Amino acid sequence: MKRCRSIAVLLCLLLQGCVESRPTMLGAPISGINHTSAAINQFSVNGGGGPNLGPYGGGPGSQMCCAMLPVQWREGLAVVVEWEKDPSPYDYATLSEPLFSDAWRARMKEMRKKNTRHRAVVEVAPYEKLGVVDVHFLPCDQVVVSAVAHLPGMPGYPYNFPRRMEVPSTCPTP
Repeated sequence: MKRCRSIAVLLCLLLQGCVESRPTMLGAPISGINHTSAAINQFSVNGGGGPNLGPYGGGPGSQMCCAMLPVQWREGLAVVVEWEKDPSPYDYATLSEPLFSDAWRARMKEMRKKNTRHRAVVEVAPYEKLGVVDVHFLPCDQVVVSAVAHLPGMPGYPYNFPRRMEVPSTCPTP
């Protein structure tokens, strides 16, 4: 009897190695699409960094790693998006001071004071299969997030924003 029990335990342990375990969370690449005239100097999704985005820039070709998301989408799934925005990215072209001089550093420091930092908790659009985490930066410091396995502009992609969006005369209040 003791021997049968030992063999049964051994067989159970061996069979556990045959069971395929599937992860519940995966690291998904992060991409951004900037629909505004500002520059997104840096951004993150749940702490994972995304690429810098110039005005009206970004898209599928610019990805970084990674945001941890569940393999299976669920109701109320949200991420934390943090970003730094430069509202006047073209002002750097007016710098006349010698590069990396004290005067140049002082002017850069003054220009960076215009940059603003933002944080938003954003619901993730429903997905059937986890894909690239796309963060869309919209006017009025609004963001939306998709993690579908489709490229922007393709059927099944949840958002269809124009690449260039103007800031409305009044922004919605959060």
